[in-house]
Amino acid sequence: MSGRRSGQGGPNRNRRAGGKPSGGRPGAGRAGTGRQRERGSTPTRPDSPDAPKGGQGKGLGGDHVEGRQAVRELLLAGTRPVREILMSAGMDTAPILEDIVALADETRTPIREIGRSKFDTMARTESSQGVMANAAPVPSIGLNELVRSHNGKPPFLLALDGVTDPGNVGAILRTAECAGVTGVIFPKHRAAHLTPTVTKSSQGAIEHLRMTVVGGLPAALTKIIEAGIWTVGLDGGSEQSLLDLNLAGEPTCLVLGSEGQGLSRLVRDRVDVVASLPLHGVLGSLNVGAAGAVAMYEVARHR
Repeated sequence: MSGRRSGQGGPNRNRRAGGKPSGGRPGAGRAGTGRQRERGSTPTRPDSPDAPKGGQGKGLGGDHVEGRQAVRELLLAGTRPVREILMSAGMDTAPILEDIVALADETRTPIREIGRSKFDTMARTESSQGVMANAAPVPSIGLNELVRSHNGKPPFLLALDGVTDPGNVGAILRTAECAGVTGVIFPKHRAAHLTPTVTKSSQGAIEHLRMTVVGGLPAALTKIIEAGIWTVGLDGGSEQSLLDLNLAGEPTCLVLGSEGQGLSRLVRDRVDVVASLPLHGVLGSLNVGAAGAVAMYEVARHR
């Protein structure tokens, strides 16, 4: 996700006319992270609750919410119906649990206490903190809506190109909400959508972000570019430093590549410019979540 070399200058506007961005042909960067594993030491299975749902319709998911902060934010936001809250029996009293009970009472959301062993068998994350909720899925916002100004500000979009690790996706969404991202774009295939682990890791950010699932990211990037939005791919193989790009006032779409392979070839060819983060230490890359956080706040700084 980050490279050691950095070039100069900003996005090459001739790219819109078929030219190439400055900095030459980028290589395939790597995020430099091991796959985080769900519920112990076994990898995520294709049929597990946290397997990517890319081939199962266009929904974002997010209907199963675990974790105290995530459930509290779900109730506070009030953006989608909550069917039921389940709590594990025998938990010690905590202020956040009292908040959840009070909010559930205000919203007339039923709470059901069940035995700890049964609760654990129903939990889908490694640490559910004794609280889970069943809610309506997170609504998807159309791409045509995301490319427009939001609350009087130019679009600041985030696209995920094959980021499949649920823990990373959740952390990225949490940062995106804090950095002021106005829209998140998931590809239909090869991506973790709003699985239980993503939902919990986001700490409630999914309740406030506008998100969509697209059939293919390269085609979506074409529409984004046609809407006048600069597309910047983050990839460690680029000699162009993200810190040298002048994005002040520009509608921007930041594209993060996968944990292992970086940006896919079709996405690298489609974006206006490919950039990297300069590294000054010994290690050769950053985790995609960490690199995404630095990149999002660099864009936010210009805005």
